[in-house]
Amino acid sequence: MKIAIAGGTGFIGSRLISHLQNDGHEVFVISRRPSSGSAVPTITWKQFQDDSTDVIEVDAIVNLAGESINQRWTEQAKRRIIDSRLQAAKQIANWVQRMKAKPKVVVNASGMSIYGTSETEIFDEWSPHRDTDFLSHVVSLWEQAADQIQETRLVKIRVGIVLDRKEGAFPKMALPYKLGIGGKVGSGRQWMSWIHIEDMVRLIQFCIEREEVSGPVNATAPSPVTNAQFGQVLARTLRRPNLFPVPSFIFKLLFGELSVLLLEGQKVLPRTLLEHGFEFRFTTIEEALADIAGPQNKSFKNN
Repeated sequence: MKIAIAGGTGFIGSRLISHLQNDGHEVFVISRRPSSGSAVPTITWKQFQDDSTDVIEVDAIVNLAGESINQRWTEQAKRRIIDSRLQAAKQIANWVQRMKAKPKVVVNASGMSIYGTSETEIFDEWSPHRDTDFLSHVVSLWEQAADQIQETRLVKIRVGIVLDRKEGAFPKMALPYKLGIGGKVGSGRQWMSWIHIEDMVRLIQFCIEREEVSGPVNATAPSPVTNAQFGQVLARTLRRPNLFPVPSFIFKLLFGELSVLLLEGQKVLPRTLLEHGFEFRFTTIEEALADIAGPQNKSFKNN
């Protein structure tokens, strides 16, 4: 298949490109600027806005584009976070509209924050949306923009916390444990709906290839854990203590609104993936952390 990836230079996108290429797919990246020296063909967003440019036609589009949420949420940062997502979805909708031969599918990133936070409830794709904070508001607007992509199958991937040994949130989460000062964050009761990076890219390909999959898809492993449980498993995996809890107010002072990512959570289950037969390679946090940070991974321990 010929597959276009917006946001292909990011954490998930770069891994997805390698995965799809290894499986024999033709891939190119949509980026804000031309890439020099890259082995992956790149097309800029500006080319899509130029009506005089011939419309490129593809079999599938994956939209992972958006400003990182991993920064202090100033008013300017909030605007960038929202606008980057809405503009990318809008441009893809316009691109699909201009195509004579429509793509078979558009996979658009989203987030599990759309459900709001809770220590007691369980969420799946049928759960109602709750616009309760900045993140849930962002995701609600993002999905509304994605819904303007018409005349093709649309999949909205509600991404959980993606675990990888080198990139994403995990290296920062593991650092206190590597230093011997790890412990639960806040109450420790908040849920952490996670997914291993390998399963993340596999499920995107699954959604591309399985024609019966459409609408929202929770990109989380089937066994969420609490923050306290995650810390206990990580400490055992790294053979480090789990003795030093971090009070909530410290995170709020350091990160402002961004602290919600660690202090609140959701128990999110991948009902759609399981119903359609997707097989996770990492179903428990013990399996995932053993692969990412186990004794065999000396490169992680030395970072």
